[in-house]
Parts: sequence; C-alpha cells; structure tokens
Amino acid sequence: MPSNAACYTAERARLGEQEIVVLTGPGASRRLRIARHGAALLSFEVALDGVTHDLADGYRDAAEVASRPGSRFAIMVPFAGRIADARYRFDGQSQDLQPGVVGAARASRHGFVRDTEFEITALEADEHAARVTLGTKSIRPQPGYPHAIDLTVTFTLDAGGITLEVRMRNVGDSAAPCFFGWHPYFRLADTTVDGWQLQIPAQTLIRTDADLIALPGAAAFVALDEVPALDFRKPRLLGDSILDHEYTNLTADADGRIRTHLRDPSSGLGIAVWQEHGVMHAFTADTISRDARRAIALEPMECMADAFNRPECADAIRLLPGAERSFRCGVEVQLP
Repeated sequence: MPSNAACYTAERARLGEQEIVVLTGPGASRRLRIARHGAALLSFEVALDGVTHDLADGYRDAAEVASRPGSRFAIMVPFAGRIADARYRFDGQSQDLQPGVVGAARASRHGFVRDTEFEITALEADEHAARVTLGTKSIRPQPGYPHAIDLTVTFTLDAGGITLEVRMRNVGDSAAPCFFGWHPYFRLADTTVDGWQLQIPAQTLIRTDADLIALPGAAAFVALDEVPALDFRKPRLLGDSILDHEYTNLTADADGRIRTHLRDPSSGLGIAVWQEHGVMHAFTADTISRDARRAIALEPMECMADAFNRPECADAIRLLPGAERSFRCGVEVQLP
C-alpha cells in the first residue's frame, strides 16, 4: 500500500462489528468507505476550502449496516426495484419468489444481496487511483429463482470521482433473468432537498400504480411534455416535488455518459451521477423513517423495475449460461 501522501491508499478497517474498506485520495482530499455487508457505500467525503463534505447519506453505524434502513447504497442484483406480487414468468415457467406468503406480506424488491457478506477479492492503490473488488457467489437456486449468478462489484476512487463496475456471470446451466441497479442517497448540504437543483436528461417518464409497478404495456410510458411537474430536463429547484419515479429514453453526453445532475445553488457544490445506459430512478425520500427529504436517491438501473414481467425488457435481462454482462456507473464531483 502506498504511504506517500501524493498517492491513493486502500485499506481494511472496521465500523464497530462491521468490516469495511477505506479508499483515500492524495492528501486525504477524498475518502470513500464501503462495507463488506451488502457492498454498501457508507460515505464519500470531499474536502472543499478546508471543510469536509460527506456527499453520501449512507448508514451511520454498524447497527444500520446490519438492519439496512432505506436500502441506502444497496447493490441490487439479480433485479432492482420491485417485482409485481413477487411473481414472474421466464422461459415458459411461472416463478413465485414467496411461496406460501399471502396478502400484503407479499413483497419482493431490490434483489438478493443486501444481506450478503461480500468477499474482498482485490484491494489496491497507486498514484492514480484506489480500488476494491467485492465478490459473492451467494446468488444460487432458491424458491422462485432456479439460477446461479456470480457477482463482482469494483469501486474505484480517482480524480474523476467514483466508478462502479459490476459483473454478473451466469454459472448455471440455463438462461437466467438478471440485471443490476444501485440505490445511492446523496446530500449536498444540511438542509432539505427543496433548495437543490435537479436535472435528469430523460425524454420519457415511466408511469406506475400505487405499488410502484409500471402500468401495463404502452400505458407505462409518457412523454415528459405531458407531465411538466415531473419534467427535469432543464435544471430546476426540487421545491415541493415528491419524486419516486423512473425516467427512461436518457440522452448521453458526447463522451457516452448519461449524467443526472444535482447541485446546491447556495454553495455551488454539485455531483453528476452517470451511467452508460438504462433508466434513472429519482426518490426524494419522503417516506423513509430517517431524515425524510434531507437526501435524494438517484438510482442508475440497467432496466426498469419489474423488468422480469416486461416483454420489452426480455432481451436486456436474459443472461445465457456461461455469459457475463457488465454495467458501469459512478459519481463525478462538481466543485464551485
């Protein structure tokens, strides 16, 4: 591990009973902490004018890492968001993720790895970056999901910010439905989100029912021109907007990255959450039990929620035996 102050560092540490990894930039200008439990990012500290700002509203202590309130910075595999009634059909077979469960207790969301202890398979740093790769083989046949997926998540901290590279490999003997999503919460100041500016480069909103399941067929998709209250194609204050919505038909910048921008006008501090394809889910955290509306979740997802039940997503989620698919996303810091 480099000891020179001009280099990045990567080291193991602890948060109470939880084992974590700490990636640090030159001169401690930036610091990233990640828990092995769920591969959940805990904090992303950035120094600005001698003051350290934590842009990540992650779990605060070991107890929260274990209980995972709000699924903060959850890695969501083999599916993101919700599956309607915890049921789906794949390759002619009906699947039930909660056999025997009835009524309101039926709920399946955010995949299978939020309570997984990931293994640290690589931990390294040099003068350019620090990175850790966390892996798990925990996605194995279970009720409603007769498939086996090996998963690795690599976090890289460098001068550009944070990059996540996720690799999903089907190690079973049949095709499997599988896709990735990330559930990060961001905080730019010790205020509510109302005074922050948001920009989402999307052309289409995904309409959902009361259970946040997309409406059937073409009814799920509406042009943003028709829903101006939810249109953030141009930067504007969140104000009293209540968001728990997915946006699609995203427009990439010239470098191929699709950037969702969040900025605090009072300080000029901002971030860009980037992805290379997929959908963006924005959630103003109105319904969470801890610090409602004091952070916003900006969630890059490979496919829309309930994709297992969407014919238009069938090709995107299908992972053949022996095949591997990757997804890249990240966070850029925009200093005033």
